Amino acid sequence: MQWAIGWSTILARPVPARCVIVFFPHTSNWDFVIGLLAKWVLGIHLRWVAKDSLFRTPLAPLFRRWGGIPVNRRQRSGLVGRLCEQLAVHDEFRVAIAPEGTRSRTEGWKSGFYRLALAARVPLGLAYIDYARREIGIGAWIALTGDVEADMAEIARFYRDRTARRPERVGPVRLDDAGTLRENETGMS
Repeated sequence: MQWAIGWSTILARPVPARCVIVFFPHTSNWDFVIGLLAKWVLGIHLRWVAKDSLFRTPLAPLFRRWGGIPVNRRQRSGLVGRLCEQLAVHDEFRVAIAPEGTRSRTEGWKSGFYRLALAARVPLGLAYIDYARREIGIGAWIALTGDVEADMAEIARFYRDRTARRPERVGPVRLDDAGTLRENETGMS
């Protein structure tokens, strides 16, 4: 679907009623704005996780209404466990997460999205923003196997040719805590 502002949206179908969606690359505040617009253009209801400081502004009620879920990135807060519970009790629950947890360059992704999708036994949506193509959307749905290396290799292949607004901030597509994940793949923290 082409927007009036020159962006196209992509949505792999069918769209699961319950799923976890990773959004990558996330290097600019514009990703959030364009992402919200795309959510409305596509007409799918989804929730999204963002740093809690966004929810201490006058816009907080709007962000919550639009599906925002605050997360304290400074300490473990049990978010994965709470989201897993929500996935279990709702017939429709889609949640989008930026796996780097920041717009800055990181050397790996946080594993919460992986642990959540695996524990809840829901598909993982591969959402992206590509500034070179002026394209945004969810390009694929995958079922995680629990084989961290194989799953992350498949995810990395999907994202290899996506262009961020600030390419210098894009880190590698790999889990920064994969060793911990292997020891306790479905631990909820």
